Amino acid sequence: MKTIGVSPSRRAFLRTVTSVAPAAVAVGGSMMVSVACRQDAGDVPYRPKFFAADEWDTLVALVDRLIPADSEGPGSVEAGVAEFIDLQMNTAYGYGGLWYMHGPFIKAPPTMGYQLPFSPRDMYRNALRGLQEAMRKQYGKRFEQLENEEKDQVIGELETGKIDIGTVPPHDFFTQLLQNTREGYFCDPKHGGNKGMAAWRMINFPGARADYIDWVEQYGRRYPLAPVSSA
Repeated sequence: MKTIGVSPSRRAFLRTVTSVAPAAVAVGGSMMVSVACRQDAGDVPYRPKFFAADEWDTLVALVDRLIPADSEGPGSVEAGVAEFIDLQMNTAYGYGGLWYMHGPFIKAPPTMGYQLPFSPRDMYRNALRGLQEAMRKQYGKRFEQLENEEKDQVIGELETGKIDIGTVPPHDFFTQLLQNTREGYFCDPKHGGNKGMAAWRMINFPGARADYIDWVEQYGRRYPLAPVSSA
């Protein structure tokens, strides 16, 4: 299995995303709607605005395995990835307002664009429900109750399309989840993820500093200043 989150090192993952870090900062690839910056008070747990409690537990467990915490940096849970996804579900993006969502919906190569009738909200809701039904049949328990090795196997089956989760194609759900996880991990904190700019600090990304032209050609040297959010 080649699921990104289970690699013993984060370097392979970073090679695939740091080259587009500026796009992630701007919530590039697919999420282009800004939400108000959220700051939780103290240790008060985040309360999801869109996901039901059982859906939330599953989402948190999924993103945790895609980017687990290790010695190189924080994991998805610490970075607030699930919070980022939850906040986006109540924006135009979550409702599919940024996509062409009219039929006919046909099977087509990726170059033809998105071809499913599900908005992100609908995809998550249906996929999470279908995943839990599959887990009940296969393991007799919920996804978040599985051992890490079992979770990784299930995620690999989503990636390869080898598990039936109902109306949503499993690979499409995996692709959506991985994209949103990357965005939430490396986004500007004002969008709800990348808490404390920890992901930026990990890759030495300066963030939204107005001017760092003096460092553009200083190859191999670590940028000495802390990153800055556009907020």
